[in-house]
Formats: sequence, C-alpha cells, structure tokens
Amino acid sequence: RAGTRCPAVPGSIPRQHRPVVPLCAGAFRRVVGSQKGSGWRNLADHPALSCLPPPPPQADEFVRANACNKLTVIAEQIRCLQEQARKVLEDANRDADLHHVACNLVKKPGNVYYLYRRESGQKYFSMLSPKEWGTSPHEFLGAYKLQHDLSWTPFEDIERRDAEMNILDKLLSRQAALPPCTEPNFQGLTK
Repeated sequence: RAGTRCPAVPGSIPRQHRPVVPLCAGAFRRVVGSQKGSGWRNLADHPALSCLPPPPPQADEFVRANACNKLTVIAEQIRCLQEQARKVLEDANRDADLHHVACNLVKKPGNVYYLYRRESGQKYFSMLSPKEWGTSPHEFLGAYKLQHDLSWTPFEDIERRDAEMNILDKLLSRQAALPPCTEPNFQGLTK
C-alpha cells in the first residue's frame, strides 16, 4: 500500500479514495490554466489537493444529526409561536366582541364588569355581580376585568394577570438599576 500513497506527503490517501472537490468552472480554469504543460487535466490531480486527509469516519452522520437536532428545536419554536399567534387572535376577537357589548355606563380600566344575556339574545355589561342581583333577571355569561391597555381578562385569570403586571411594573421601575448583560443569563429559568 505504500506505493499508492502520495509521494510528497507521508500518510496521504490514495487517489481512488480522495474526496471529489467541487469548484466553480472559473476556479477550475484558473488552476488548470495556470499550470499549462503540468499534465493536470482535473483539479483533483493538483498536488495540494491530492494529499488531503480523509474526513472522520462518521462525519456526515454527525453533521446530519446535528442539523436535524437544530431544525427540531426551530420546529418546536415555530409550533410555540403559532400557538401564541392563535391565542393572540382569539383574545383580540374576544376583546373586540366585548367592546361592542351594550353598556349603559362609562367603562373604566381596572374595573370588573359582569356580562349577561337577555331573553332576546342581547348581551350587556353590568357593574352588579350575580350575588349582588340576588336573583339575576338574565343569564350570567361571565365576568371580565377591563385592563389599562383596553384588553379584557376573564375573571378566572385576573389574579394571575395582576401578579404578572406587578412583576413587570417592578422590573420597569428598577430598569435603571439593571446591570448590562454581556453574556447569556439563565437566572430565574429554573426552579
């Protein structure tokens, strides 16, 4: 086997096992054209390329697996973003519908309003909860808090939303005190 190795570089691979090196036609012409009379008819015959070491045994499989893993993460992020977009659109439709509900009072952000439906099918908001009515004259559909951004939060989500807003308010009030972040920071992501 020693006779099949490149004489210029010890440990080089035989010509029949060398990788094919694709280059554009212009680069091929430059290399081949610059060596007229050298006997090179193919770029793979160039001495510098003929002595390349072989790729690691499973390099292609590792590269493919790595790319697949990264694409899997991106696909999961896409699914998550699609779900978030669906939720945003649902909330926007609900908010638009609630803003068109009949209301005989001025709606103020921060207040909870109770949604009812008359026998005629007309929906309306009231400041009175079903408990305050005693016996409600109409079907109770739900309670919603009008937020300061004029979105509506269902009653069962008010406590969670208020807690989130309090955290955000604290972060915004301490904004100037936050140190500059030059590296990734995963604090608070694990419990």
